[in-house]
Amino acid sequence: MSAGGSVGWTSGHAVELSSDEVQGIIAAAADIALMIDPDGKITSVILNHADETFGNLDHWCNRPMTDFLVEDSISKFKDAHALFLSGADVRKQIELNHQDEVSWEFPVRYTMHRFGEGNIVLMLGRDLRPIAETQQQLVHAQIALEKGYEARREFDARYRVLLNNTRDAVVFVSVREGRVKDMNEPAASLLGVGREALAGSPFVQAFKDRAAGELIEALLNTSISDGDGSLVLETRTGRRNLRLIPTVFRAAGERVIMCRMETEEDIGLAEDQTTVSMAALFRDGSDAFVFTDNKGVITSANDSFLELVDAAHLADVKGRSLGDFLHRGQIDLSMLIENSKRTGQMRIYSTKLVNDYGSKISSEISATYLSTGAAPIVAFVIRDISRVEAVRQGGGGGNAEDSSRNVMELVGSATLKEIVSETTDVVEKMCIETAVTLTRNNRVAAAEMLGLSRQSLYVKLRKYGLLSKEKD
Repeated sequence: MSAGGSVGWTSGHAVELSSDEVQGIIAAAADIALMIDPDGKITSVILNHADETFGNLDHWCNRPMTDFLVEDSISKFKDAHALFLSGADVRKQIELNHQDEVSWEFPVRYTMHRFGEGNIVLMLGRDLRPIAETQQQLVHAQIALEKGYEARREFDARYRVLLNNTRDAVVFVSVREGRVKDMNEPAASLLGVGREALAGSPFVQAFKDRAAGELIEALLNTSISDGDGSLVLETRTGRRNLRLIPTVFRAAGERVIMCRMETEEDIGLAEDQTTVSMAALFRDGSDAFVFTDNKGVITSANDSFLELVDAAHLADVKGRSLGDFLHRGQIDLSMLIENSKRTGQMRIYSTKLVNDYGSKISSEISATYLSTGAAPIVAFVIRDISRVEAVRQGGGGGNAEDSSRNVMELVGSATLKEIVSETTDVVEKMCIETAVTLTRNNRVAAAEMLGLSRQSLYVKLRKYGLLSKEKD
């Protein structure tokens, strides 16, 4: 036993240790061990073989310890070393930050021990890099957490400002509980209750003759329906009808319904605004709008159409057939009405408008068949494309150039006569197929549309193999 009462080595247990054995014990006891002479030079470096992160430090030997310390650690080492040389027992651990010639730093916590004779100090060090990395991770996590809190507070502030300043009545309802999570003052005013009184309460309490599960289910079904996406309910207080427009979203793993509420007055106002806007578009629009019955008799038209046909008043065109103003007359009108009636709409149909004085204007017409009213009507939108055609004829378009380039690529592979014949046949066949399709196989109408006699059309149908195809 030692004098202090702790277990130690007695003379009977003491053994002679070789230098290799001593180095092995020191290496196992510390991550790094340094032998320092009285002049502050490193005489030996011993590294723990289990830790290879230090690399090779043999170049430290026979060089001053201060060469491998950062500036703020030099004074700490000198003070501790001077105290050690004075004969005092240095019990306090010191933390030093090392730097190497390759410009990397690592912190080490040392304890100082006397070794042999001649004021040789043995510094046993514990690598603090794992601790420093853990501390750095904690600091980064704390910073990220603080940023998250700040972002959440900022988001919550924006949400509160938006909710309290929007004019729309908005209520947030939990799908699982059916309770009001939040709402704004306009919503509380429409429901006829205080905002604080309804917050956290079942949403169904605000409406008449509704069960809790039934209401939530109805709101969920309405949010995914193909209709107008609204549900009309009668409030318990005030007995007024409200239209609820639900939107379902998920937040923090919980489904929430955002209900935007409107009164009947709001609904009527929105519908009136749409009607006013549509009327203004019909009256002031740059394109011509014409409404006819299902036989093509004009019932209404805007000023743009009157300008295209040089009519002074609506009375000059009302009651007349739209075919009177089309280049191919009843053929054009029949194709527009029949195709729009069959598919609901016909997007683009190129023809010419003709006025009572014989002037012609190139136009594109789209037709829509409307059957929602008491009697079906056909709406036509007519656009003047005479300026566009003038630009194309003047070489302003790029399609002609591309077509010319494609034809020129055939030069050398066929004679001029063959090239002209081939391209002419392709264009002619495409035009005949289009005319037959538009007229729904009405040969007489197709022939008139193409400016051919009926006999010539039959010859060309037979030439391109379209006659048997149409009969099939």
